[in-house]
Order: sequence, then C-alpha cells, then structure tokens
Amino acid sequence: MKNIIVILLISFFGFTAQAQEKKNKNAKADVEVKGNCDMCKKRIEKAAYSVVGVKSAVWHSDDQVLHLVFNEQKCSLEDVEKSIAKAGHDTKDVKAPEDSYNNLHTCCQYDR
Repeated sequence: MKNIIVILLISFFGFTAQAQEKKNKNAKADVEVKGNCDMCKKRIEKAAYSVVGVKSAVWHSDDQVLHLVFNEQKCSLEDVEKSIAKAGHDTKDVKAPEDSYNNLHTCCQYDR
C-alpha cells in the first residue's frame, strides 16, 4: 500500500511540474540567416513577420544574424526559420528549398 501511495505522489508532482512550464511572451532569439544585401534584409524580415507571434525581426547583413522577439505561445523559433527558408534563405537549422533559392535575384544568391 505504501508503494502505491509513493508512486501516486511521484506521478502527481511530475504532472504538476510539467504543467507549470510557462512559455515566454517576449522570447528573444538570434538566428543565423544567409543573405547579402538590402533586398535580402527586406525579404528575411518580411518572412519573419509573416509568422503570427513575431513582434520584432531585425536582420543585419554584416554579421548575418536575425534578432527576433516573439511570443512562444503563438509560434516557435522553428516556425520562423521555416518561413525564412521558404523565402529562399538558409538558416542554421533549416535549409531553403532549391527552387526557392533559385528564384532569388542574382545579387541575393549567397554561397551555399
């Protein structure tokens, strides 16, 4: 009987701890995104803003990093990276499809 009570208590605390995991409404992240010019900047930021929950997206061509602020309750970092890849730009974790990359302007095509 004691063993059953101990198992139930451990299970209860395990579920309670998992339920309290709260997602951040203003999560910040830096994502490496390949690009070259101002047209790339506009395209990358537009793709990031197209994801519901993205509050701020600023890409810098000098360090190839996108600085993001987003609501984790509405989207994930992976959602943003997929949207950017769909626009033709590789991220650290998601590679752009070949046809999207080929549709980029010639000055925007970076070394893969």
